[in-house]
Amino acid sequence: MRNRSVGTPGRPGRHRRHRLALGALLAAAGLLAGACGASGGEQPAGQSGPIELTIATFTEFGYEDLLREYESAHPGIKITHRKTGKGGPHHQNLIAKLGAGSGLADIEAVEEGHLSNVLDKASRFNDLSQIGPAGVTADRWLPWKYEAARSKDGKLIGYGTDSGPLAMCYRKDLLEAAGMPADPQSVKPLFATWESYFAAGRDYVARSGGKAWFDSASQNFNSMVNQLELGYVGRDDKLTLENNAAIRDSWNQVTAAVTQGQSAKLSPFSNEWNTGFKQGAFATKVCPAWMLGVIKEHSGPENAGKWAVTDAFPGGGGNWGGSYLTVPTQSKHPKEAAELAAWLTAPEQQLKAFVAKGNFPSQTKALESPQLLGQTDPYFGGARIGELFVAQARKVKQPQYKGPGDGQIQENAAAPALQAVEQGTSPEAGWQQLVTTAKTIVR
Repeated sequence: MRNRSVGTPGRPGRHRRHRLALGALLAAAGLLAGACGASGGEQPAGQSGPIELTIATFTEFGYEDLLREYESAHPGIKITHRKTGKGGPHHQNLIAKLGAGSGLADIEAVEEGHLSNVLDKASRFNDLSQIGPAGVTADRWLPWKYEAARSKDGKLIGYGTDSGPLAMCYRKDLLEAAGMPADPQSVKPLFATWESYFAAGRDYVARSGGKAWFDSASQNFNSMVNQLELGYVGRDDKLTLENNAAIRDSWNQVTAAVTQGQSAKLSPFSNEWNTGFKQGAFATKVCPAWMLGVIKEHSGPENAGKWAVTDAFPGGGGNWGGSYLTVPTQSKHPKEAAELAAWLTAPEQQLKAFVAKGNFPSQTKALESPQLLGQTDPYFGGARIGELFVAQARKVKQPQYKGPGDGQIQENAAAPALQAVEQGTSPEAGWQQLVTTAKTIVR
């Protein structure tokens, strides 16, 4: 399986995540009581006044109340939160100040879509397996989440925050109107593989009088490439795209679907895409956990009960979304910063962040919470969304290596090439556009 977030390349960072109804989660037995992994805050010798820590995040991590809670429990610590509205500017600033050698926060958040560019500069980050508090070990996280933040030489440069396990969302009413299976169990054969998914799409277009099966070719292609053993860039950090048969096969499948009228040809996160949810412009949607909030916001209350979600996903599963907290070597207080990062990424705190903003936890104990597992969502017909997405998260296996430029290829090469095909460019010409542009990013 492949674990690719593609934060800016596929969605505008994290700003569209929303809470899932989870009020009962605050009573989670044994998980929300007390802090975990941080006992610092004492002033080092010669330190006058509190230790001042800075943490830089983007969009919504759900940390505002948590940072105040940490300060209350650690009177020797003062925290300044630098919060950027969008993921792109945050990561541009991060890379620029890494190069300058100064100006970074003590803790810098990194989304998985940008992780490859940070792992390429692992020497500029502290190894959290060495400086982090005792007891914060690999088994805190799902294996693929932990391993994705390890550099080639074995350094752990980030503590995992949230994740984005993939399921499939669809409009029950539109499938029913087309005379197709519509309940979450009966649709599973349609979504078993990408072949069955696109075959169902051909059927839907024919039965519905030409209506679109999915929203965007790039969103499907991103999910397909996520699952492959080898992605755009190999472990030698060289481009694999031109001779990668699996990626070419994925391209052929999704562009064939475009030529068959299956795509609504909507640019992801555009105004037209937003409106498309309310208008029923497409019948299915690749659906990481955070997408439920997007669907509810843009579809509106009048479409409650028309959407459904199933744990069937072509190819078994995947991940789209999630971030890490890193401690750059620029930090003057790396030990204290590592303790704060460890506390914020403990299951107790990640469950609170989920309550606040809907960011799905990546910590194993959080995923065992009875309240999380029992969570349902009436908008999606009472689906047991907690249990469903926990199961999907566990399907993700070894993360795919993502070398420098991987995320930029998806954002600046693949997505524009697929949009060109949706506007009438031939699939072959679109492929050549993708390869040519990718070569300007990774040589």
